[in-house]
Amino acid sequence: MKNTFIMATAALALMAGGAHAEKVTVFGPWLGPDQEDVEAVMAGFAKASGHEVSYVGSDSFEQQIRIDAEAGSAPNIAIFPQPGLAKDMARAGFLTPMPDGTADWVKENYAAGQSWVDLGTYPGPDGEDALYGFFYKVDVKSLVWYVPENFEDAGYEVPETMEDLKALTEQMVADGETPWCIGLGSGGATGWPATDWVEDIMLRNNPTDVYDGWVSNEIPFNDPRVVQAIEDFGWFARDDAKVSGGAGAVASTDFRDSPKGLFSAPPQCYMHHQASFIPSFFPEGTLVGEDADFFYFPAYADKDLGSPVLGAGTLWAITDDSQGARDLIAYLETPEAHEIWMARQGFLTPFKGVDTEVFSDPTLKKMNDILLNATTFRFDASDLMPGAIGAGSFWTGMVDYTGGKPAQQVADEIQSSWDALK
Repeated sequence: MKNTFIMATAALALMAGGAHAEKVTVFGPWLGPDQEDVEAVMAGFAKASGHEVSYVGSDSFEQQIRIDAEAGSAPNIAIFPQPGLAKDMARAGFLTPMPDGTADWVKENYAAGQSWVDLGTYPGPDGEDALYGFFYKVDVKSLVWYVPENFEDAGYEVPETMEDLKALTEQMVADGETPWCIGLGSGGATGWPATDWVEDIMLRNNPTDVYDGWVSNEIPFNDPRVVQAIEDFGWFARDDAKVSGGAGAVASTDFRDSPKGLFSAPPQCYMHHQASFIPSFFPEGTLVGEDADFFYFPAYADKDLGSPVLGAGTLWAITDDSQGARDLIAYLETPEAHEIWMARQGFLTPFKGVDTEVFSDPTLKKMNDILLNATTFRFDASDLMPGAIGAGSFWTGMVDYTGGKPAQQVADEIQSSWDALK
């Protein structure tokens, strides 16, 4: 790992004199504070390499990058929020494979390294698989939020296994308490929070090849293993005693309002499963790490499936090959490229070579520890599925299920909607 770092930084240092300086263009989805953060990283790259770097952000990135590629005016590097579009563009011949050795570097230096290689590997126009994407800036979804004071007052301990989490849920019910706050409401996107639950459960019930087959529909949506994951979600969400407001309130409660029960006096619930962004909707002034905290949504002790983590992230790809573009990918293999953003805000990385003391926020450091301890990482399944499924029938099916429709019927209907696309 150290040798890789030395080689990468040495190669960049040789260019710092500017003799081979190029203009490197980068296009991505970030605006506002995120744009300021990525520009700080690009300034670090410019200083290390001597290249002139220009970043442009857009809230219509997904549409614009394809237009630019087809017009022959693509940037050197494009930053994809979802792998699906990158996969499509690789097959169409709009992406250049990562430089030789990149896949080996990722395997060696990223926690759950093979997972990241797999997520960035796609067939090219010749049908041959190659690594087309380098993941940089990651989000974690496998989190359960709670109020430490409430746990302490009630004598509850943070569970370390799924068996413990289920036992804690049942203990809370036996104590006359309500364990969970769950809300699926999100306007036209109502239902999506339940997809995260099912995805996390799929990773805890099955080997990753089952998850991958489900995402691609090689394993049908109505496969018994998928139906079981839906029913396991129902164990939490369809029991009036386990969820605030009762099972009937799950679909109608807005996801932004659902964690508020954690902060009621007395508590309306004790736990809330949601991704790393949810503190934005906590009561004003809530201090994460003090007033609220989180723990890893645990794996089963008896299934021997390691510590899977569900999340998302951005994938950097070469859309107009140049030495400068390859130098930027090499720069992303240095701790500096990660630590610049770590010291700012909103950044997580699976790179084992970083100094995690650099994090500006101890909450981010704790989340990053979950990422670094992952044995496998999988991208949000609904984001990888066709839009009509992942942002359509999967969402509505989860609403139907929490409303009482049998899991098998829901899964059959989602599979029928998938069949209609073929």
